[in-house]
Amino acid sequence: MLEIVYQDENYVAINKPSGLLVHRSFLDKRETQFAMQMLRDQLGQHVFPVHRLDRPTSGVLLFALSSQAARDINQVFIDGKIEKRYLALVRGFAPESVFVDKPLKEELDKIADKFADQNKAPQEAQTQFNCLYQASLPIEFGKYPSIRYSLVECFPKTGRKHQIRRHLNHLSYPIIGDVNHGDNKHNHFFYEYFGAQRLMLFATSLKFVHPYTQQNITIRANLAASILSIFEQLGWPTTQKDYA
Repeated sequence: MLEIVYQDENYVAINKPSGLLVHRSFLDKRETQFAMQMLRDQLGQHVFPVHRLDRPTSGVLLFALSSQAARDINQVFIDGKIEKRYLALVRGFAPESVFVDKPLKEELDKIADKFADQNKAPQEAQTQFNCLYQASLPIEFGKYPSIRYSLVECFPKTGRKHQIRRHLNHLSYPIIGDVNHGDNKHNHFFYEYFGAQRLMLFATSLKFVHPYTQQNITIRANLAASILSIFEQLGWPTTQKDYA
């Protein structure tokens, strides 16, 4: 059963597990479970996805309970009036604060996007990053005497595909577990050392003004106990409130 973290008469949000697809896709024909269908069955009514999380990313995923509610909240997204907050565990000691304003060329799938414009100009993309915690393991790795990690707070101002992953890789602080934009040697070490084989990116909260009640809404998703255990091993706090 999916963990519901918010619900009213128009919207419902879940804490999506890592590895779960949002909806059915012909690119993943072998998959049998999807967040949209699972939530529909759990609630006994249709749901309408209003934004997406990549399959390996966990955290807050918002759905509308009617097509009209979906259109109205989509407009809030389009207008950039939703604050999305993520946490990312990255390689290296990230800077205290950095704003990345780097346009990104759209990543096209060879099958799904074979008829798309291959020469489309890069799209505007901005992300604010704040380093919350750092840790160092006294283990030699390559030419380095230790292995360094940081936990970074991420606020994407735009919504490009893999934006956070690509911007952090651009800064040379790739997210652990990112097989497309990361450091696979570090990914392998992290799996061997911590037993975690997933993208270490977590959608922790959504903030917006409700389109119908005009109330300020904050939806939060807790980190899994297994993630907090890894943070504890890195010497970081162990309670949810430290990461809210």
